[in-house]
Parts: sequence; C-alpha cells; structure tokens
Amino acid sequence: MLVAMSGGVDSSVAACLLAEEGYDVVGSHMRLVHLDDVEHGCCGPRARADAEAVARIGGFPFEVLDLTAEFEWSVVSDFFSEHEAGRTPNPCARCNAEIKFGVFLRVAEERGFDLVASGHYVRTARNDAGEMRLLRGADRIKDQSYMLHMLGQRELARAVFPVGGMQKSETRAHAARFGLPVATKPDSQELCFAPSGDAGAFVRRFAPGLVREGEVVDPGGRVLGTHDGTFAFTVGQRRGLGVSTGERSYVLEVDALANRVVVGPGELLARRGLEADRVRWVAGRPPSEGPFEAEVRIRYRGQDLPAVAEPGGTDRLRVEFRSAQRGVAPGQSVVLYRGDEVLGGGRITAALR
Repeated sequence: MLVAMSGGVDSSVAACLLAEEGYDVVGSHMRLVHLDDVEHGCCGPRARADAEAVARIGGFPFEVLDLTAEFEWSVVSDFFSEHEAGRTPNPCARCNAEIKFGVFLRVAEERGFDLVASGHYVRTARNDAGEMRLLRGADRIKDQSYMLHMLGQRELARAVFPVGGMQKSETRAHAARFGLPVATKPDSQELCFAPSGDAGAFVRRFAPGLVREGEVVDPGGRVLGTHDGTFAFTVGQRRGLGVSTGERSYVLEVDALANRVVVGPGELLARRGLEADRVRWVAGRPPSEGPFEAEVRIRYRGQDLPAVAEPGGTDRLRVEFRSAQRGVAPGQSVVLYRGDEVLGGGRITAALR
C-alpha cells in the first residue's frame, strides 16, 4: 500500500496504523514545490524530514515523490488563472482531485500497488448495490469531505482513510503511543505552497501581472478608494478592504475584467442560488435526472443549507437555496450532501440574485 505522508500527525498515524495491521506499507512524501522558504503544512524540508522520521519509527520504507511539475501545471497555474478571472480559487480541492487522487493514484497503480491511503478525515462504505459511498469524517470538526467531494468510484475503491472514523484526540493519542515526533505538531490551516501561508505575497512574487491598481466602488459606482489587485478580495470579505464607508461593508463583487471591487452593506450579499461547473458525482451520475433536494455547503467550514439542486448536462449544476444566503463566492466549491453522505460537487461560477 502506498501511503501519502505529508509530515503531519494525521497521515503519520494513518501509515503507522496500517503497518501495525500488517499491510505492506511504503510511505511516500509528495514534493510539490521547489521553494526552499516554504516551511509549514505539507511542503518544505521540515515536513519531509518529519515524514521520514515517522517511517523509521514505523519500520517501513520511505520515498520522496517529485510531483512539482504536475502540481505547477494543475494547481498553481489554476490558482493564478482563477484569480485572473476574478474568482476565489480552492487549491486544496484542486490538489486532491488532480494530484493526491489523480497523479499519485496513477503512479501507485503503475507501480503495482493495490491501494493508496491518506490521513483525511472521511469515511467510505458500500451500498446494497456494491457502489462506493463517501461519508463525512466521524470528527465533524475535522471532517474533510468538502475537500474530497470530487472522488468517484475508481478513486474510492482504491483509497483507505485510517483516521476517518476517529476523533482528532484519538489520532494524537495513537501518535503518542507510537512515539512519533509529530504527536503534538499543530494542524496546518494556511495555503500550503505559499511561504508563511501568505497567498497575497505569493501572487505578488510569482504572478506580478495580477498586481494592477484599480478602483474600489460602492454599489452606485462611486469611487471609495483604490486597490493593487482584485486577487486580494473575495465575495463576502469584510476585513482588509482598504476603504472606510462609515458602516460595516463587505465585498459584493469582484470584477476582474474592469479591475474593480464593489463593496457595500451586508444585506446586498443575499443570493437565492448559484450555478456551478466542473461537477463530479461520487456515484458517477446525479441522484436524479431532474431537480432533487439536498443539503449544500458553499464554504469549507460553512453550514449545511437546505436547497434544490438541478443537474444540467454532464458537468453543470444549478442550486436554489430554500432561503437567501450571503457570501456565494465564484471559484469556491459547492458540495451536496444527504445526511452524512457526499453526493458530489463542483466549482461555483455565478451567484443568482
């Protein structure tokens, strides 16, 4: 079994548990960036060293898999192009789809591994028809199903998630039991491939063409101030607007074509629904050819929202909320659930007024 090891506590415990259960484990650390000053999350020399130390303790082979070219092409380039289009990218979901359960799984299959494993907090099961189901992690706070909504039958049939049925406290207890040096390592919350997790600084350094002065305006078009790039803004954002309106203001729209950011009162954020593309269904098909009811989530740590979803074509989706919602940000993911089960999801392309 090829186990993706980021150097964090979750993937470290996943690998050690599988080795303890008798699986023939190979720990594989994906090198995703060439930057020497990235030193947090799953990137950088320290993360690699931590993963290797865990493999020594666990008594299984360790390798570094260089996927920098694939990551640059499918994740970093997409990150820049999404900002250029005025959308707020979701690079973690993109990485899971294209790298961790795309390239990594393909490499594992080519090398003869039957299964891959990771430290994600999700669970899998089979229904009565033998189809794979993707379920939320048992720890609702750590649940990562939102970021893995794009996994389908092929990926889930070959993937193992050893910590998905645990609480985070249990995972750390296992790490302490194994004597792992990462047992108390903090969780990474920031953009993994940017130095210090600073996405804005990363864009300014590697995509200077996106640094362009533009206007910040109110809903009527009155100029309130200036910005140095629309990439620094997302719909629903309240802090760091760089202007003062005399009232609490939010980003209402990011117009990259006009290089303009529209801000205004929060009540103007309300939207009745959304449209999405890049839609993938866990079962390989939507639950219904026509509209169906589901709970949807439009941000990683957001709430489940009652809605009616209507598939359109092979990879399109329209969602109507039962009640108007704020902060529908193009570029982010919309994920559909029924209880604990993930049905699928896609990229938000537009908010419906």
